Amino acid sequence: MSGGAATTRPNGLSEPESLADLSPTGRRSARLRLRAAWMYYVEGMTQSAIAEALDIGRVTVVRLLADARQLNEVKISLSREIAELPRLEMGLQKAFGLREAVVTPLSGPLADPTSAIGAATGQFISDFIRSDMKIGFGWGRTLMRALGFIDEKTVSNLSVISLLGGITKAKQYNPSEFAWQLSRLFQADCHLIAAPAIVDSIETKKALIERCGLGTVYNLAREMDAVVLSVGAMDEESTSLRFGFFSDADWASLIAAGAVGDVVYNFIDSEGRPVDHPINTRVMSIPIETLQATPERILTSGGPGKSKAVVAALRMLRPTVFITDEITAAAVLEAVGAVY
Repeated sequence: MSGGAATTRPNGLSEPESLADLSPTGRRSARLRLRAAWMYYVEGMTQSAIAEALDIGRVTVVRLLADARQLNEVKISLSREIAELPRLEMGLQKAFGLREAVVTPLSGPLADPTSAIGAATGQFISDFIRSDMKIGFGWGRTLMRALGFIDEKTVSNLSVISLLGGITKAKQYNPSEFAWQLSRLFQADCHLIAAPAIVDSIETKKALIERCGLGTVYNLAREMDAVVLSVGAMDEESTSLRFGFFSDADWASLIAAGAVGDVVYNFIDSEGRPVDHPINTRVMSIPIETLQATPERILTSGGPGKSKAVVAALRMLRPTVFITDEITAAAVLEAVGAVY
């Protein structure tokens, strides 16, 4: 590529020396254009805020956004082809044996990654879902954000399975809500675990499965083609804790037992093993063994303070696909001592 020389900005991004070098066919850095478009269309930042975050002029931001539109990189979400951060993605694939890693950009280290990961997850689900599929879903803020980025398409004989109970107690984020909403988008059959997320005893759990009709859902789960799951961390900002699904005493005892996170309320230690705690025997979720045996396992999660929980979930689930943000990706790779 010919043209004027480029200078390196303080944040490490390349910026042409003059606006004359900014051609509408996308000569400037595709990564810089991607970041500007992602901040504007996904994170909802103003053009002035984007200019400040990227240390470029507002006129440059306007032209970057115009180029993104001209190159058909912006529809409702960004094209996957330009949303890849290869170094981190390849590092994750090598470190955890993934078939694919999707790493989304963020405007800065303090940005909330939920919207960005949700957008990438919604686009992935849109491309992934097909007819005659049985697919199970977990829950959480990231998955709920993904709903707004899922493109409806015509499919037939699609079965959606909620992997966790909880429909008897409505909350802002209800464990069964994502599966129900997604099934409506695709006019699919939705199979719910019609029970609380946590019951009072293992005997109650067995009775609900064996004598109250829930065995049908558990049996169907063994035939799933794919699962899409997120991971919860053991901090004060956990959705499960903030919305009262667990008492402070239960939470403290889980941490004391070694829990660093959970996947559909299966609480796991840093190595991805279930912790020795009564809650793990009373959770109304599809068993870990069933999740691990599902052919396609998509894990989507990220955010401040989640790196330990994410590493544990990667070790437990052994996903085929992992969707996260660039800050979490780097923290996860550093946590396991991976070179990237």
